[in-house]
Amino acid sequence: MFAVVFNGQQVRQLHELKTGQRAGVEKLREVLEDRLKEIKRAKTWKHERIITSPQDRKVRVKGVEGDFLNFCANNYLGLSNHPEVVKAAQDSLKNYGAGLSSVRFICGTQTLHKELEDRLSKFHQREDTILYGSCFDANAGLFESMLTPEDAVFSDALNHASIIDGIRLCKAQKFRYPHRDLNELEHLLAHSEARVKLIVTDGVFSMDGTVAPVKGLRELADRYRALLAIDDSHATGFFGETGRGTEEFCGLMGAADIICSTLGKAVSGAAGGYTTGPKELITLLRNVSRPYLFSNAPPPPVVGASLKALDLVEQSDELRQRLAENTRSFREGIKAAGLTVAGDEHPICPVMVGDAPLAVELASKMLLKGIYVVAFSYPVVPKGAARVRVQISAAHTPDDVSKAVQAFAEVSRDIGLVK
Repeated sequence: MFAVVFNGQQVRQLHELKTGQRAGVEKLREVLEDRLKEIKRAKTWKHERIITSPQDRKVRVKGVEGDFLNFCANNYLGLSNHPEVVKAAQDSLKNYGAGLSSVRFICGTQTLHKELEDRLSKFHQREDTILYGSCFDANAGLFESMLTPEDAVFSDALNHASIIDGIRLCKAQKFRYPHRDLNELEHLLAHSEARVKLIVTDGVFSMDGTVAPVKGLRELADRYRALLAIDDSHATGFFGETGRGTEEFCGLMGAADIICSTLGKAVSGAAGGYTTGPKELITLLRNVSRPYLFSNAPPPPVVGASLKALDLVEQSDELRQRLAENTRSFREGIKAAGLTVAGDEHPICPVMVGDAPLAVELASKMLLKGIYVVAFSYPVVPKGAARVRVQISAAHTPDDVSKAVQAFAEVSRDIGLVK
């Protein structure tokens, strides 16, 4: 113990700065230890494997010999380690520096940022675009900025956590409709007298690989004077004939009024997100969106990598065609092996198991066969709907896909999942 003295008088006693002697920290440890034990008991503990190689079709894992075929990354087009994308990041690092040390409106906007925003606006055929550090930030900054207590937001029950958290931040009236249930959504819209009505949905739902009913959503939006916003993170760059996402896949380019998406999956795989849509909305976000106003600008290497990735996306259909072929081959092979694969023609291919411990066992034994996959169970997915989510990449070879299918068939028989 030592005393603090001010004007000759002792004002308070303080402990020495040793964490172990602080009552508050000790209480925190006690509380958190109980919560961590609960997570372990529920078998939802997240084990982070450390990759010692670049993100690619094959990866190396710390503490394990040999390479693993990687079937659980969002690297849909295989651009995360593409030589042209890497070089673009290196060139941007050399020419523009590692980072801006500033938010955009102070001194954090470079020509690169404006170029990428313009490219994304043209890519999506929208009026304007605003960049964020991630799509999570884009969703966090959207609803609070544009909606007031006079307005209402209608959200699919299986929307991504970033949408859920973004909606929580706003003061609008909040409604949740069952997954892809247009009848219930119409009921909610019909009984709402809100000034602005915003329907928001994932374009492709990340745990299921299911596609939003864009045609029905657009019809309801028009019927009830509503807006439609789509988070297209699992579609941008590769879904649809030219990679322009869910609305193109559904044959309805321009169906969404607002699109939020990511630069951290198919497009470069680095980081970053954005919102694209009406110019007035984007201008408002530049002025009031908190994640934009209070976060550093995306680093130049990330922006440069994204620009080059967009070049590759727009210049050729080869990667999209290879991805589609790999996806079709995997889905057909898994079904032939007697397993159930969920989703709608999408490279997110959840192999459904049901029982959580059995899903964990399946994923663990796949690793022993050199296939890197991960099991998901409650609360990430509903109870009784545990699965091993497989994600296909254009970087995979046909032989890679065959090996994965064969491994699933063998392991599933070994653990009694199929006869």
